[in-house]
Amino acid sequence: MSDIVSAVVDHWWLIFVFGGAIGGAARAVGAWNERRAQRRLERFRIKQETKVAVAQAQSQGRVDAESVQRELQRAVAAHQAADDRWFAYEIDLSTILDYPMLVDMREPLTVAFHRARGRADLLRPTGESASSPAAVEQYRDAVHDYSTALAVAEDEAHRRKRGDFDRADQQRLTRAQRLLDLASNDAASPQERQQAYRRARRELDGLIDLPAAGAAELERNLQLALGSGDD
Repeated sequence: MSDIVSAVVDHWWLIFVFGGAIGGAARAVGAWNERRAQRRLERFRIKQETKVAVAQAQSQGRVDAESVQRELQRAVAAHQAADDRWFAYEIDLSTILDYPMLVDMREPLTVAFHRARGRADLLRPTGESASSPAAVEQYRDAVHDYSTALAVAEDEAHRRKRGDFDRADQQRLTRAQRLLDLASNDAASPQERQQAYRRARRELDGLIDLPAAGAAELERNLQLALGSGDD
């Protein structure tokens, strides 16, 4: 041990020769360790940011899908409301005679309404298209056009009523309306109802065309009534 101590004492001056190199090496090692730690931190930061971005994208996707479905539900509800308004006229044959313009296909507003109605029906999304934002948007716009066209035609029909018909034709409409009321009256005999319906059709022949759905429903009820009467 004394020999080692003596050697160190005898060569103390070597510290000045190698001290700089040793210090530089130590600093280099420290810098490398620091850079490695920084790279680890950077990789961790990137990884965390990626996770956050993926989570946000997934969340946004869910939000977008939910928004599309809410928009579709609103459009379907608006579509049904417009249909209900029209079906109220289509089924009630007596009422439609108060506003005959709604079934007069010579009227541009009536044609526009029926065309818009058919387009809304055609564009209603089904299957995969029900989740397509573009398809839902197109359907929503078509429903809006349908509802608007119906409202415009309805307002004009209510304003004009039977004003487009001369006195004789207005009298025919009035007689046909009374006959249709009788044909729909369950208190009348089946034969009376059937005869009233036939007379109403003759009054309207060449004047207006009754809505097909309402006429078919009334004819079906008359057939049931006649069958019951025969029994």
